[in-house]
Amino acid sequence: MSAQSPMPESHTPETRPADARPSESGLNREFGVLVGFDGSELAGLAVRCGALEAERRKTTLTVVTAYPLPTMIYPNMASIPSEPEDAIAKQDAEKILAEAVELLRDHPGEKSFRTVPGDAAGSLIALSTDAEVIILGARGRGGFMGRVLGSVSTAVPAHAHCPTIVVPHHAANAEADGPVVVAVDGSDTGRVAMVTAAAEAALRRTALEVVAVLPAGEEWLYWYPELELSSEVTGRRQKQIAAGLEEEIAQLSEQFPDLEVSSSVPVGDPTQTLVEISARAQLTVMGTRGRGRFRSVLLGSVSRGVLNHAEGTVMVVPS
Repeated sequence: MSAQSPMPESHTPETRPADARPSESGLNREFGVLVGFDGSELAGLAVRCGALEAERRKTTLTVVTAYPLPTMIYPNMASIPSEPEDAIAKQDAEKILAEAVELLRDHPGEKSFRTVPGDAAGSLIALSTDAEVIILGARGRGGFMGRVLGSVSTAVPAHAHCPTIVVPHHAANAEADGPVVVAVDGSDTGRVAMVTAAAEAALRRTALEVVAVLPAGEEWLYWYPELELSSEVTGRRQKQIAAGLEEEIAQLSEQFPDLEVSSSVPVGDPTQTLVEISARAQLTVMGTRGRGRFRSVLLGSVSRGVLNHAEGTVMVVPS
């Protein structure tokens, strides 16, 4: 026997002030900055980062708590609970969401709080079509404690329709004066990430640093199999990549004339290099995947590695 009930949604909006300006991003999407909240310590940090991001963008801050729907299959009438299980799950989610309401008591902008039924990752991905950016803690309350990165913060960047910002434990630099750093590799995905990073740096009123990591040794032979391994070849390739970056930066400067932009081409392991850079960056920006061997993978190995080990806040930009 099964019991069916509608899939409810709780929505507690606060009215946009009459003199509110359009979002600085120009997107003006309904949910603005969308934050996933599950009551964990990192989710609280994500809410605070979300409030800062919403203030920068002059847009809505939307906080969402998802709750799983029970199967509600019962062997007999006696086993049917007196109160529907989905109603209990929703009430529990509303209690968790109340913590976010308290955290944002002093947030001056428009804010909205929602509970949504279903899988947390799936719910955020669905809502991302009407969001400017999603912000998540690197780990929540669920999942396996041995995992460095939670399942939601792994799935959402890979499938979201807008950029996703993941806040790690080491997010003390979230309000720092460091640059926005973007990782590029000559792919179209990298170029999209670069433009997105430039817009983010402009919003934060900070510099943009464009980084193209040249893998050392045999790791980069699959990019350029015709080349021989030698320090001379590596140096020549560095100069070629640096020249290409300068051309792209020149084009970027036409769109962002007031933005200070620099570039570098370090040689080393891409994941390790970007993890080290993330410690001094205000925000590290990457595409979902680049020029790697497995282009069908939604979230590339470098993106996954940086998300797992980053010392600072990371933004993943969908292609």
